[in-house]
Amino acid sequence: MKDTSLPLEGIRILDFCDQRGQGCGRLLADLGAEVILVEPPAGMASRAKPPLYDGASLHFIAHNLNKLSLTLDLASQAGREELLTLLPSVDILLDGSAPNYLSSLGLDVATLRQAHPELLYLSITDFGLAGPRRSYVATESVHMALGTMLSRSGRAGREPLLPPGDMALETASVQAAWVALLAYWQRQFVGRGDLLDFSINDAVAQLLDPGVGATGSASAGRTAVEAAPHSRPLVEFTPGELPSVALMYPVFQCADGAVRLCVLNPRQWHAMSEWLGPDHPFKHKKYDGTAGRLMKIDKINALIAELFKHQTRAQLVDEGRKRGIPIASLALPHELFNDSHFAARELFTEVDAGTKKGLMPSGYLRMDGRRIGARTPCPTVGQHTEVLSNKPAQPLEPTPEKQSIGRRPLEGIRVLDLGVIVAGGELGRLFADQGADVIKLENRAFGDGLRQSFDGNPVSIPFAQASRGKRSLGLNLRSDEGKHLFNELVKKTDIVLTNFKPGTTESLGIDYETLKHINPGIICAESSAMGSVGPNAKTMGYGPLVRASTSLTGLWRYPDQADGYGDGVTIYPDHFVARVSAVAILAKLIERRRTGKGGFIDLSQAECIMNVLATEFLRESLQPGSMVAKGNSDEFDAPNSIFPCWGHDEWCAISVTNDQQWQALCKVMDRPDLSSNHDYSTCDGRLARREELEAEVRRWCQDRTPQEVMEQCQSVGVPAGKMLRLSEFIVDEHFQARKFFRVLQQPTAGRPLETENGPVGHSETLPEPDIRRAPARAEHTRAVAREVLQLSDDEIDELIAKGVLEQGNSAEKGAKSQKFKTFAARAGASLVVKINALRG
Repeated sequence: MKDTSLPLEGIRILDFCDQRGQGCGRLLADLGAEVILVEPPAGMASRAKPPLYDGASLHFIAHNLNKLSLTLDLASQAGREELLTLLPSVDILLDGSAPNYLSSLGLDVATLRQAHPELLYLSITDFGLAGPRRSYVATESVHMALGTMLSRSGRAGREPLLPPGDMALETASVQAAWVALLAYWQRQFVGRGDLLDFSINDAVAQLLDPGVGATGSASAGRTAVEAAPHSRPLVEFTPGELPSVALMYPVFQCADGAVRLCVLNPRQWHAMSEWLGPDHPFKHKKYDGTAGRLMKIDKINALIAELFKHQTRAQLVDEGRKRGIPIASLALPHELFNDSHFAARELFTEVDAGTKKGLMPSGYLRMDGRRIGARTPCPTVGQHTEVLSNKPAQPLEPTPEKQSIGRRPLEGIRVLDLGVIVAGGELGRLFADQGADVIKLENRAFGDGLRQSFDGNPVSIPFAQASRGKRSLGLNLRSDEGKHLFNELVKKTDIVLTNFKPGTTESLGIDYETLKHINPGIICAESSAMGSVGPNAKTMGYGPLVRASTSLTGLWRYPDQADGYGDGVTIYPDHFVARVSAVAILAKLIERRRTGKGGFIDLSQAECIMNVLATEFLRESLQPGSMVAKGNSDEFDAPNSIFPCWGHDEWCAISVTNDQQWQALCKVMDRPDLSSNHDYSTCDGRLARREELEAEVRRWCQDRTPQEVMEQCQSVGVPAGKMLRLSEFIVDEHFQARKFFRVLQQPTAGRPLETENGPVGHSETLPEPDIRRAPARAEHTRAVAREVLQLSDDEIDELIAKGVLEQGNSAEKGAKSQKFKTFAARAGASLVVKINALRG
């Protein structure tokens, strides 16, 4: 019989996430945890969160499948006693309620932990429990602004553009799940609970398009500060200006919509050149490289546009695939419901929504051949009162000899990391940060593209960010002896990570079905653009194409500009996908302690994006045509948008989400006439007069700096956030106070590098990462061969001579060429000088 067990079965979680973080409990429930919503008798306020359909909140439905609901009147002594009675059976408490809600009821953290010393209390707040902005309130747009994403979204010369949906809040929820499971795993060894200070804004700054994280291969070895201009990217070619890499991911209109192209390497350009015909003027070899084409990209793209305009999306995608050219259709949301690939992968599921049934993405991933996602419907209020008398069996017990809380959570775990570029490299880095021995397998013939840089640096800055703390083993997997050595490594390994094109591991003989016979406890995690199975599994895995094929690109657009796509320079979802994989792998490790069995995790980047938009897809299935580009004005209340402030290209997000905030905004604007106007006193009234209200807010903002607008609004409880630029980000006092940044000493960089700290602001049991430099290629071949494979020096020498093993040089250093210095300065490297000057 098919195994129907789930990895987190037996773990009990209390979920107080009403205002924020509901996606965290949903993901943990998908993976098998018993997640119990603790609701007041009238139900959580988020049950009325728009969009509504037939009186039901589609947002609440999408975020609370697989959960249970318990009602407790915590304002009463009896309700509080019931909670304290339940608490000893609980592993994790997720608190995403209103600030100080539980404390105001006499249920502060100290009281709860006194009732259950091993309780893991995960506090999910907008800006954390400490730091200058700890009392600030936020919305999606405020997090986008203060998390630096807004400053790089959209087009130069226009207002910044908010990405669609609740991308910031949804991705942060996945990081919260990663933190919860890390603390749970650590508790098995240290035997004590924890208070975890989780900031949504910290997570947004790490996950969406991180300012100090790994940048993509198109950055050519530059940091995000160097690669990103001061404002949004210039996506039109202007003589004398440095073209943006966004021009390498152009969107072309065709007969029935649009397609996106990613022609990056010489082979792809040769195929595209052949498609353009024999007579075009860009045949010279100087156009083989990205830099050469960028300087003529306007003329090249004009030729491609003429070639494409009379053909259909299907014709272009089919021809592109035949020629080996990365191309994707800009999918429309409704088309995805009937997509054969997603149907084969069981992505969409039917859920109850009022009196009708709708469709939404079921869950983030597949595991051991099945979808991990929706199983039970969203609960009614108080549906599961029986949980008060049922105590689940705990799946794990602390180790007999408790270890010091200074231990790193994943000490003793070995990872074979075959991941490349950002999504692959970042995943291995997450495990290295937590103490795992991560061995990156490399080979000269098939190198990691993230090592590439303009100056030939053997350890580029993006590679250093993605592979800090790892060891590098040079191994030729295309030789029989190399495969034998890999199998020997697998016997002593816990996790194998890959993000090759599906089918590659099978062709190499290192797929999960093969490896599980060598080590039944092995956990293999494979990440790709479209997943390991399905009709389109072998689609080329470029982020811009993934965004196009999931409808994200089409939604991330200025509504008044047909070609105004705003996602040209982001590397989303690479960093986010790595966190989804990490959560799934850690869940498997937890299960393995109980069962001894490993398993296979199949992650599709496309499906991760679509699950972030689950509420929007559910609504589209019920209200066709609702899932369109929305721009910056919130659909459900006003004024709620991005407003221009004093100065050049300076902006602030302001979000009024209820009547109280509207009155507070009127007060801070000193506009009693607006406050007393009954036409504006309700949400419906404000929405009906959005344009006139937002014009009033614009007039108020235009004579104030974004900092002033933010501070004045926040002082009266109105969510507001200035558009934080990367040049400001690294010296921002709030991020500094939260110890968001660490220093990475990478000798090849020529300077200390800012890098991110751990995934949670404060923890009693999870130590900060040990920040160690990234390796040169094959730097640790001898050490790994001796320690893990138990080979002698003579055996190692022989294998190196035969080309089975490769040996690198730990002393490799790259000096930046003058050409690179000039290029980087034009791209924004001068910001680094300004940042260092600000630091003093």
